[in-house]
Amino acid sequence: MNNSSLYKKSNINRLGEYGKLSSDAFKAFIAFDQKALAAGVLSSKLKELIAIAVAHVTGCPYCIEIHVNKVKKEITKEEMAEAIMVATALKAGSAMAHGVNALNAYDGTLEDDELYKASYLNRLKEYSTLASASDSFKAFVAFDIQAMKKGLLSVKEKELIAIAIAHVTGCPYCIEAHVKAAKKADASKEEMAEAIMVATALKAGSAMAHGVNALNAYDEN
Repeated sequence: MNNSSLYKKSNINRLGEYGKLSSDAFKAFIAFDQKALAAGVLSSKLKELIAIAVAHVTGCPYCIEIHVNKVKKEITKEEMAEAIMVATALKAGSAMAHGVNALNAYDGTLEDDELYKASYLNRLKEYSTLASASDSFKAFVAFDIQAMKKGLLSVKEKELIAIAIAHVTGCPYCIEAHVKAAKKADASKEEMAEAIMVATALKAGSAMAHGVNALNAYDEN
């Protein structure tokens, strides 16, 4: 390679090489990815919106390109933007939610070895009283509310996207909160499970897609 660019659309054309280099695992991944994104209790359109949102959290430009192009004839740019705003709120929200762990660590208040309890999230409101963080915290809360409210996408659809994102960020507080909110919005356990499978496929797919960068790097002189 005589090129300083690490990301080109054409790089993804090398992905098929893994079909020879690691044949069984690659074929199994492709089969899983196709099953996870196929229409089920969730439509293929919603699954693709979930995929686009997750791709913005995994930071995979190939995945963004692929899934936007795959579904753009079925969605509006505004629907896509709403899904991305949910992803943005959830990625920020994961960092914010873990702020309760920081408060616990700073104050040395934990009396046991448990790092995650649902009740810890009650401390989050303390950020509204910390002078230097108060305005930022209130602005985050306002953004989060705006991102999650009904728009072109329903509350239920947004909550299913949020559940998927929370599994990618690995935030147990976010999973707890958004599963309860999705259930309140009449999401079924099957719909929740399908959203999680899309998140799983996209997180795996991000690693797989970046395999083309590994091939390029390996083949450099």
